[in-house]
Amino acid sequence: MKKKILIIATVIVLLLYVFRAGWLGYLGRSLIVDNPSATADVAVVLSTGVDYLPRLLQAAQLYRDNRVRKILINGDRKSAAMRELEKQGFVPACKWSENSLQILEMYGVPREQVWAISAEDVFDTVSEAQTIKLFLQERGVNSLIITTSKFHTRRALYVWRKVLGSDKNIYISAAVDDPFDSDNWWQNGRQVKQVMGEYGGMAYYVWKRPWRDSD
Repeated sequence: MKKKILIIATVIVLLLYVFRAGWLGYLGRSLIVDNPSATADVAVVLSTGVDYLPRLLQAAQLYRDNRVRKILINGDRKSAAMRELEKQGFVPACKWSENSLQILEMYGVPREQVWAISAEDVFDTVSEAQTIKLFLQERGVNSLIITTSKFHTRRALYVWRKVLGSDKNIYISAAVDDPFDSDNWWQNGRQVKQVMGEYGGMAYYVWKRPWRDSD
């Protein structure tokens, strides 16, 4: 019996290896969603995670394409160590939003069309959505397009719709310049980590539903 099980297991492993391009590519592609024709009041640039610049440039493209009227950025994360330095008199060389504002200007977005939110305690997608939700509600924003990395689009859209309590008028736009290769991600160590993190994160969110505190 043990020998038979070992043979079956070996065959399964060999088949998985031989056809790895197919099923691994499917796992990568399944992470990506996009709403290429959606329009909204504002583009929200997610800043937690990696590869922020492609997300910012994607928002600028949405603005130039007249798909959004405003762009919202957030940042100014504060660790305990940074807060201690500020107590001792440390002053940043420039405001946290300045680099992003200059880049957006380079790509045709006037400063007056950008909302910059200081979100000192944001640490993940859920806390980012919860913080921005309050800002959007205060300004009567009815629709938004989230710009984020390709591999993060499905989980980000899922989280934002849960936090805002609606599946309507919340869209996603995958950053065109994001380096994620959905068909060959397993050949890149960094992208392997990203894919594992996305599936692990989705499983955790489905299990724990951390946005319930924001209802």
